[in-house]
Amino acid sequence: MNLNLSEEQQFIQQTARDFAEKELVGNAATLDAGQGQDEFLANLKKLADLGFMGLNVDAEYGGTEAGTVAFSLAISSIARGCASTAVTVSVTNMVAEVIQSVASAEQKQNYLPKICSGEYLAAGFCLTESGAGSDPSGMKTTALRDGDSWVLNGSKAYITSAEYAGVFVVWAVTDKDAPRGKGISCFLVEREVAGLTVGPAEEKMGQKGSATNPVYFDDCRIPASALMGTLNRGYQVALGELAGGRIGIGSLALGLGEAALDYARDYAKERQQFGQSIANFQGLQWMLADAYTEMEAARLLLMQAAFTKESGGDFGKQASMAKLFASEAANRACYTGLQILGGNGYNREYPLERLARDVRITSIYEGTSEIQRMIISRSVFS
Repeated sequence: MNLNLSEEQQFIQQTARDFAEKELVGNAATLDAGQGQDEFLANLKKLADLGFMGLNVDAEYGGTEAGTVAFSLAISSIARGCASTAVTVSVTNMVAEVIQSVASAEQKQNYLPKICSGEYLAAGFCLTESGAGSDPSGMKTTALRDGDSWVLNGSKAYITSAEYAGVFVVWAVTDKDAPRGKGISCFLVEREVAGLTVGPAEEKMGQKGSATNPVYFDDCRIPASALMGTLNRGYQVALGELAGGRIGIGSLALGLGEAALDYARDYAKERQQFGQSIANFQGLQWMLADAYTEMEAARLLLMQAAFTKESGGDFGKQASMAKLFASEAANRACYTGLQILGGNGYNREYPLERLARDVRITSIYEGTSEIQRMIISRSVFS
C-alpha cells in the first residue's frame, strides 16, 4: 500500500485535529466530572456538519465518501481530544455503513441523510445482551411476525449513545428452531417507537461523556418494512460490521495513546529533578522510545486493515490484529505516561489519570483482546 496520504485524507485528519483541539479538549474533563453534556451534543452536530458522521457513506445520502483510511485518521484525531466523542462518532459511522451495505433503497434514503446531517445526533448498534456478549449468537431477544408488523421482545446491554440515538440497528431471533446463529435478523428501529425503553446510563470507569445504556423491547411493534437485509441472515451482517468497527476502536485507542505520550513528553521537558530536566534521564527516554515505537506499529497495522477494507479485500484478520495490538499498546502508553508524571499522573488535575481510565475499555468493547486472539488464531490455523 502507498503510505502517503492523499490531499483529502490529510485535510480530514487536520480538520479533525483542529476540531479536537479547539472544541473537544476543553470539555473532556468536564464530561468526566458528569457535566458538559449540552456542549458534547452540540459538538456531535458540528462534527456532522463537517462530514464526520458518514465518512464512508455515498454522497447521494449526504456522506463524505472519504473511505476507511480517512475514517481511521479521523477517529484517532478526535480521540486525542475526547474519547467519549470519538466512540460516538465511530459507532454512528458503523451503523451508517451497515445501513448502506444491506438496507433497501427506501431505508437508505430515509435514514442515512438523517445520520449524516446530524438530524440524528447518533445511531445505536443493538447487538450485545447481558448473556450474549462475546457470543452474540446466543442472543435471546426475539422478533415475531404478526401480520404487517414485527413484535420485538427482549433487551440489549451496553448500547453506546442509546440516550440520544435517533435510530437503532437491532438484532433479534426470528427463527428459534434454526441452528445457532442462523435464525437471526436485523431491523431498523426508531428511537420514539412505542415499546422501546432506554434504561439509566451505566456508571462507568471511563469515557463518561458517552452514554452507555440498556435498551428494552416490550411488545415493541415495528412495521414489516423495518426488516433490513435478508430474513434470518442478520448474524453474518453483524460479524462483518464488527470487523469494521474494530478499525474504529483501534484508531480510538491510538489517539488516546498518542495524547498520553505527547503530554508526558512535554511534561518531562519542564519537570526538574536532581538539578535538571527529567527528559535528560536515559531510563525515561527509553520508556518513551518504546511506547512511541508501539504507537507507530499500531498506526501501521490500522492503516493496513483500513486500506484492505477500502480496497474490498478480506480484512477481518487484519482488523483483529490492529485492534488487539493498538488497544493493548495504548493501555501501556497511557500507563507509561502516567508513570512519567509520577504523583501528578495520579492527580485528576492532570489528564493522564483520565486517559488511563478512558483507554481501558478499548481492549474490551468491539470484541475483547481474548476474542481477537481467537479470531487471529483461527485464521493462522485454517
